[in-house]
Amino acid sequence: MTAQRFDPDDPREWINRARSNLARARNVIPEAYLEDLCFDAQQAAEKAIKAVLIHRGVPFPYIHDLARLLALLEQDGEPIPDEIQEADQLTRYAVAARYPSFVEPVSEDQYRAALACAEAVVQWAEDRIRSATDG
Repeated sequence: MTAQRFDPDDPREWINRARSNLARARNVIPEAYLEDLCFDAQQAAEKAIKAVLIHRGVPFPYIHDLARLLALLEQDGEPIPDEIQEADQLTRYAVAARYPSFVEPVSEDQYRAALACAEAVVQWAEDRIRSATDG
């Protein structure tokens, strides 16, 4: 099923993209490296955070540093729960984990933690956008 498309400056399109990355991150198949699934988890969290930034009208750089993106939201007055602050741990999957390297492969536990974190961030972002438009 394909999600309804929105304009690129609509936070709902960014949430759709976050959900798409999250769906891929959940899709464990024998041929896929867990590092690649963690990259999708990181991308889901990044796009969800950027959806909130767009919703609040906060300009942001096109970077993968989730701590820096969350700091922009905090500077704009958005309270960031501790659970969401932990998303900064996903930043390591944005670049280095996508390529062959000397870093240890991602473990099953690390993958599950990355997925749970991304799911929490996407849900938080959806709630922030929904509560602002409903109220």
